[in-house]
Amino acid sequence: MKPTLLLLLMILALSTVAQLFLPWWVITPLCMGLAFFSAATPGAAFGAGFLGIAVGWLGLAGWLSLQNHHLLAQRVAQLLPLGGSAVALVLVTALLGGLVGGIASLAGAWARQAIRPRPVA
Repeated sequence: MKPTLLLLLMILALSTVAQLFLPWWVITPLCMGLAFFSAATPGAAFGAGFLGIAVGWLGLAGWLSLQNHHLLAQRVAQLLPLGGSAVALVLVTALLGGLVGGIASLAGAWARQAIRPRPVA
């Protein structure tokens, strides 16, 4: 299995389980640590972190919104410039979570490069 796909699946699985019991920001050290110890390039680490968290948050936010028939999501979307669309709120949530996960993974990959730079050819 490719290191990037493995990183993506690990971020998705561990962050989804961790967020059931811990606060939302647990994704930051999780993504940073997993990207630090993986062999992925910084670009691949960002992509894996972004997709892993975005898919996890999309699923969780969508499921929670369905549980109350989108009532809370529609009310929050009315406060934001989303026109009361629960779907738009869930997508914005996934986008923001993905950006946090991607940037944290990128920071982890850069930290690994700073500590263990690649040999010059």
